[in-house]
Amino acid sequence: MNLPQTPDLLVIAASNGENLKLAERFASAAREQGHSAEVLDLTTVSLTLFTPRAQAAGTPPALADLEALLSAYPRWVICAPEYNGSIPPVLTSAIAWLSVQGDDFRALFNGRPVAIATHSGGGGHTVLTALRLQLAHLGAHVVGRQLVSNSSHPAKDDSIADLITRLHHLRVPQP
Repeated sequence: MNLPQTPDLLVIAASNGENLKLAERFASAAREQGHSAEVLDLTTVSLTLFTPRAQAAGTPPALADLEALLSAYPRWVICAPEYNGSIPPVLTSAIAWLSVQGDDFRALFNGRPVAIATHSGGGGHTVLTALRLQLAHLGAHVVGRQLVSNSSHPAKDDSIADLITRLHHLRVPQP
């Protein structure tokens, strides 16, 4: 795992389609503003579906690297498609695995600035509502503005840039 000198922003794509393209646009916009930014394609992380049985069988080997990567970046953007009106399984399962590590299920998320965005075949608003609710429950500071895009209404560069700016105005918790 190669991290930049001073990690700043991790853009997490919860699909390898249009949301991965959207994540790349967020990373590019952040770099244009002088921030270091990397993209994580969550579909490339080999995690089993989280269930109590899977948890009892042991932690997936890829989880430690994922947790270390997420911990290294003080800010995240999450780009996720809407799956049946909610959060895609790859993201839900990853959050579930991450939240059962250690004694404090909120530790990784608590106080972390996060922006959320979607490119969805449907409306896209319900995935962001569900994601905002889950992240707030985990203690993240979710940027008030969000980005909804689809083939009829593509994401605008100025909207992406504004979200990056807003994200960087949120205070990062100190360890």
